[in-house]
Amino acid sequence: MKSLPKPLLYVLVAIVAAAAGYWTSRGGGGVYLMPRLDSKAAAEGDTNAVAPEAGLQVHALRLPDANGQFHDLKTLKGKIAVVNFWATWCPPCRREIPEFVETYEQFKDQNVAFVGLSLDMPDKVADFRDEYRVNYPLLIAPPEILQLAARLGNPSQALPFTVILDGEGMIREIRLGTLSKAELEGKIRALML
Repeated sequence: MKSLPKPLLYVLVAIVAAAAGYWTSRGGGGVYLMPRLDSKAAAEGDTNAVAPEAGLQVHALRLPDANGQFHDLKTLKGKIAVVNFWATWCPPCRREIPEFVETYEQFKDQNVAFVGLSLDMPDKVADFRDEYRVNYPLLIAPPEILQLAARLGNPSQALPFTVILDGEGMIREIRLGTLSKAELEGKIRALML
């Protein structure tokens, strides 16, 4: 069998990529798969198999925001913490964050913290923060943050990925894909009991 000429192959790849992007941006998918550097397929992990104490790794982080100011996530201790792994170029992330903003506004005075760990350039995060009026810290994470996401129950390293920690830093909820405002509110309220 004869292989396709390279220009035709490039066109086919572009069409598939455009269709996938369109499908994702139209709500057809709640997960944006990150490109993998290895040859293994990105597998969905059993989030129930993650040890709750793995969440303590989040408290060990110290990351800058878009303005270069560093934030120690050990300040999350004692609070219910919603930790969202996201990027400005991720369509499901862009749909989810406005509801996170509303939810944080509702719970910010009730010992609840939100933090976004972005896989992006500071200027893009700053523009996004300003455009969407994000009212919680959006921190700039190095590419290695995906390894942490994998240890927290996201072996496929897809976005968005949200981890909800209790006041002790224990993982109480893991969500790969989008999390609606109603779901998020329910999960936070359950931890407040």
